[in-house]
Amino acid sequence: MNTHALFARDALLPTGWARNVLLQWDGAGRFTQVQVDATPDSGSQIAAGPVLPGLPNLHSHAFQRGMAGLAEFRGQAQDSFWSWRTLMYRFAARLTPASLEAIAFGLYVEMLEAGYTSVCEFHYVHHDAGGVPYADDAEMALALLRAAAAAGIGLTLLPVLYQSSGFGGQPPGEGQRRFIRSTDDMLRLLERLRPVCAAQGARLGLAPHSLRAVPPDALREVLAGLAAQDATAPVHIHIAEQMQEVEDCLAHSGQRPVAWLLDHAPVDARWCLVHATHMDAGEYRRAAASGAVAGLCPSTEANLGDGVFDGPAWQAAGGAWGIGSDSHVCVNAAEELMLFEYGQRLATRRRNVMATQAHPHVATALLLAAVRGGAQAAGRAVGGLAVGHQADLVTLDARHPALEGLGAEDMLSSHVFASHRSNAIHGVHVGGRLRVRSGRHEAQARAVEGLVSARHQLLQERP
Repeated sequence: MNTHALFARDALLPTGWARNVLLQWDGAGRFTQVQVDATPDSGSQIAAGPVLPGLPNLHSHAFQRGMAGLAEFRGQAQDSFWSWRTLMYRFAARLTPASLEAIAFGLYVEMLEAGYTSVCEFHYVHHDAGGVPYADDAEMALALLRAAAAAGIGLTLLPVLYQSSGFGGQPPGEGQRRFIRSTDDMLRLLERLRPVCAAQGARLGLAPHSLRAVPPDALREVLAGLAAQDATAPVHIHIAEQMQEVEDCLAHSGQRPVAWLLDHAPVDARWCLVHATHMDAGEYRRAAASGAVAGLCPSTEANLGDGVFDGPAWQAAGGAWGIGSDSHVCVNAAEELMLFEYGQRLATRRRNVMATQAHPHVATALLLAAVRGGAQAAGRAVGGLAVGHQADLVTLDARHPALEGLGAEDMLSSHVFASHRSNAIHGVHVGGRLRVRSGRHEAQARAVEGLVSARHQLLQERP
C-alpha cells in the first residue's frame, strides 16, 4: 500500500470539483502530484468519499475550551461581551502550564476530528497567576507547542502583546496581569520561540491584542521589531468586535478602529483583522483593498452578541476571509461555515448569500474561500489540494446517512448544512500523515480524559 498517495473519485481542488484524482506527496508531507482523470493502481489507497482541503482555523484561544458552556446564565441585568469577559478572566487566572497543555491537547484533537487541520493560536496568558514571568518566560507558549505536536495539528503561534485596559494607555486591570508585556519583552519572547517553532514546523507570528490594549507608540515599535526579525510573519489583531470599542475609539482618536489602523499601520496581506464586525462602507472597501484577511468566528460572535459581519459587502470588495472557533463554544468546521452563511441570510433575508458565479453551490464557495483566507492568515502553505502545498486533506464518509447516495457536491452541501451534529468525516491527513481514521483520532480517549481532568481541577476553585 502506498502511504504517500490517495485516490479520490471526487476531490475539491482550488479551482473546483474534479473526478478521479490521484493525490501524491513526498516524505516532507507536501503534494508532488495532483492528477485529474487518473486511474488507481493496485497499491493505491482509495478514499472513502469525496476529498476536501483541510480547513485552517484562523483564531483560537485554546484555554477557553475549558470554560465553554459555563457562562450561559444572566449575571447582571443586561449581559454582554464585557460581563462575559469578567468571567473569562476569572477562569484564566487559575490556569497552569499543565492545565493549559491538557486543555489545548484535548481541543486540538477535537479540531482534527472536526475537519480543521491547522490552527492559529492567539496566545495571551503569558505569566503566572501573580503576573510574574515563569523561570522560562516562554513556558505557557511551549505548553501550546507541545499540545499541537502531540495532536498532530499544524500551528501558527501568535504571542499577544497586551499593555493597557483601554484607549489612551489606561492601566491594566487586575484580571489582565497575566497578559502584560513590554514591547522589548515581547520581541525577546519571539526570538526565544523562533527556533522552537522552526524545529516543529510551526509558524511564528505576532498578535497586538487590540487598539485598546496596545498604545500607538507600542504598536509602531513592535511592528518594526517584528519586521527586523521576520518581515513575512503574520500579524493578527482583534478589531471592531463590539460597538463600545468603536465608540471609545471615536471618542479617543476621532476615527473608527479599522480606519485608524489602516491610516497608522502597514496593513497588508500578512494581517488578519479578527472579527472586524462593525465597519462602515468605506472601511469595508479600504480593508479589503489592503489584502488583509477578515477573521470571522460565527459561533463565538453569536454567543457573545457581537453582531453580524457584512459578507456581501466584503465579497463585493474582493476581500479575503477565513473561519476561526475563537472561544470554542463550537468545535466543528462545517458548523462554523453554516453559521456564517445563516447569519448572512438572517441579515439580508435571502438564501445562498455567499455563493459565487464560479461556485453556485454555497457550501463549495464557502469552503474554498475559507481555506484560501485561512491559509493566508496562517502564513503557511496550506491553501488546498495543489502541488507544493502541505498535504492537509479531509475525506468525507460516503456511507454516512446524511451523505449516502448523493453526488460529491451535494455531499459537501449536506455535510455543511445537514450533518454537523453527527460527524460525516471519515479521515483527516495533516502533512500526509493520517491523524483521524474512521472519524476518530488515535489519541481521542487520552485527550478527552486530560481535558476533563484539567477542567474539573480548575473549576474546584470557582467561587
